[in-house]
Amino acid sequence: MPLNRPALSLGSGPRGVQDARRWVVETCRDIGRDELVECTELAVSELVTNALLHGSPPIEVRVRGTVEHPRVEVRDGSPERPVLPTETGETDDDDVESLLLTFGRGLSIVARCSRAWGAEIEADGKTVWFEPAAEFAEDNGAEGVVTGLEQPPAVPSDPVAVSVHGVPLDRYVAFQRHFRELRREVRLLALAHESEYPLAKDLSDLFGDLERQLRGGSVGPDVDRAVAEGRTHLDLDLLVSRAASGSMQQFIDLLDMADVFCREQRLLSLARTPEQRRFQQWYLGEFVRQVAGEEPLPWRDPAPGPDDGEQAPEVRRTVVS
Repeated sequence: MPLNRPALSLGSGPRGVQDARRWVVETCRDIGRDELVECTELAVSELVTNALLHGSPPIEVRVRGTVEHPRVEVRDGSPERPVLPTETGETDDDDVESLLLTFGRGLSIVARCSRAWGAEIEADGKTVWFEPAAEFAEDNGAEGVVTGLEQPPAVPSDPVAVSVHGVPLDRYVAFQRHFRELRREVRLLALAHESEYPLAKDLSDLFGDLERQLRGGSVGPDVDRAVAEGRTHLDLDLLVSRAASGSMQQFIDLLDMADVFCREQRLLSLARTPEQRRFQQWYLGEFVRQVAGEEPLPWRDPAPGPDDGEQAPEVRRTVVS
């Protein structure tokens, strides 16, 4: 059963740590995972303390994932990359009880309390997450992984100019939000449960391949400026690698498979609506079509009616060598 409980907003100071501890303990008991209480309480105390000391507001804690694999997330408004224990040279503390009673001592405590953990960095902040273990590890614990670090757009090899005409900004912004949410979900599943969710690994690899090309150049600033100006549509011009066409078509197909997994509650994200699917097939399909040498096909708003299930124009499957 998937979990997606509303986030708990935290204030500043020690009260925020206390509130987070109490909330995650109640959540563990509510979902019948009492054996996770000790490690969950300890790890969330560390993460919230670090967010209060080194992060920026707003600070939130939430529980996602599933009952079988609950995941605690602490988000703050600073995109500063956390320092992993292996990067600080931290070693085991001989006095385990002292370590357990001390907050703000780095992320080694989180590692010892987790089956898997890491951080997702985005432009507007970071989320540090962990899947709690049933017992505190006597060794170094799980290895943390940092994902989502912003990198400059790569210069594509064998570039092809793609012009996407008449992009409806409301649907584009919704697509970017869905893209980020699904990207985070499949990354975490691929890191923690690759054997159980093989689709997550395939999708995660494709996200990495395509993300920088989809937001290359001035696309992000252009969209932000157009939204601030109150515009409804925008033409986007990008340079993509010719080889990206095959990956883009594979991504379109995998998104349909991801919808099936979402409906079966095997992924936390919601399946796309027909409107979202229609837009995404058109937008991503433009890259496939134009790399194959076809002219741009502008977006056409669907005719109003009770059924929003109109299909997107069919994308011709073209193999690009």
